Amino acid sequence: MVVGVLETLDEEPQITAGKRAFDVIFGLTLLPVLLPVMALIGLAILILDGAPVLFVSERMQSRWRSFDLHKFRTMRCCDCDAGVSGGDKEARITRTGRFLRRFRLDELPQIFNVIRGDISFVGPRPPLRSYVEQFPEVYAEVLRSRPGITGLATIVYHRHEERILAACLSAEETHKAYSDRCVPRKAKLDIIYRKNACLSLDLWLLARTVARA
Repeated sequence: MVVGVLETLDEEPQITAGKRAFDVIFGLTLLPVLLPVMALIGLAILILDGAPVLFVSERMQSRWRSFDLHKFRTMRCCDCDAGVSGGDKEARITRTGRFLRRFRLDELPQIFNVIRGDISFVGPRPPLRSYVEQFPEVYAEVLRSRPGITGLATIVYHRHEERILAACLSAEETHKAYSDRCVPRKAKLDIIYRKNACLSLDLWLLARTVARA
């Protein structure tokens, strides 16, 4: 029992006091600027696409701890929705959602996740529970860093991942492509980030993210 508890604690995501302070200070500084923008986006979704405005997805902070990740809704609602987004979900993307995704504006509500401490500004993207359960050893290593809005894998691999998944025409095909081709490659990049993490790297990745938006 004691060994199991110690192993669980050892797998909790690592974050330094300086990184956490940066997340909180930067998040609170951005909030007054982003709140009016988010209010306008929320109103546009409500008028053009209807409720709900937000999409809430369970994500994993560690192998054992989940949290609710918030985004602006970009797809028509479906009770059977599951897994990552691929070509099989393309028809469900709303016109508003397509614009928001193009400039990553759908991710703005995640600033509240950052301030709350669920995620950081920079780190591996928080995975779905199903993939953590499918690849426990991979994510035990990846989630030693606190997940983030953007990161090395996002900058290097995100566009390539989009092209891979866009070619998938069924949920099963999307799942297989993501499991076989995306998870291992992103994990390698996330581990490289963890081993080299520092404030200057985080600032560079944030700058690259803004430049690519």
